[in-house]
Amino acid sequence: MTATKMQTAATVFGAVFLVVGILGFIPGITSDYDTMKFAGHESEAKLLGIFQVSILHNIVHLLFGIAGLALARAWSTARAYLIGGGVVYALLWLYGLFIDKHHEANFVPLNTADDWLHFVLAVAMVGLGVLLSREARELGRTPGRTARR
Repeated sequence: MTATKMQTAATVFGAVFLVVGILGFIPGITSDYDTMKFAGHESEAKLLGIFQVSILHNIVHLLFGIAGLALARAWSTARAYLIGGGVVYALLWLYGLFIDKHHEANFVPLNTADDWLHFVLAVAMVGLGVLLSREARELGRTPGRTARR
């Protein structure tokens, strides 16, 4: 069975999230590693010196990556991962815009770079999930079934 474009997109996103989760635990790639906290805005560790991370933040990336790889096995679940994940990232973007970055509510933690990355991820994931939905019609399949070529 050859993977569909939808499944490939979910696999790529899953793999990237998995790699990002791993990189968040590597000193040097993550600056100020010694300041990393389990959660909360006090964590000053930054992936690539840009994106504020914590142990919880990295674990979420790892879990999101594993979910993407697992859900990429079928067309319908790959679509659900892309659209659902994109909606989650849109909500995180909005959350990040409205919380005080130095308040306990910033438990993930998020900084401005994280906020705008979440926006880009939301647009990309939902966009691909919707655009690649045409693939089911092109393959003569009903959305919800595993599309095979």
